[in-house]
Amino acid sequence: MIIATPAAVNKVKQQLQKRGKGTGIRIGVKTTGCSGLAYVLEFVDLPQSTDIKLACEGCDIYMDPKSQPYLQGLTVDYVRQGLNEGFEFSNPNSKGECGCGESFAV
Repeated sequence: MIIATPAAVNKVKQQLQKRGKGTGIRIGVKTTGCSGLAYVLEFVDLPQSTDIKLACEGCDIYMDPKSQPYLQGLTVDYVRQGLNEGFEFSNPNSKGECGCGESFAV
């Protein structure tokens, strides 16, 4: 299960409205970086037949089955700090991150 904070859900809704299409976002992982895995976010216009769908207050969150083991218990937040803003991930499966914060290990 993935948990999205109200701030994250609101940001996704805003971006979907700005795009004028889409049903939600897909969260996945890809192999990259110094620690091994990085999060991938993309808009979903048409879900794939293999997607796992999580309904989340007006927008849907999708994940592919290969990413599911790495995303169990993930909390997604949208945070603004000064001039910086973006999605933050709190993952109980993560055993560490690289120094730049771009990738994580499980």
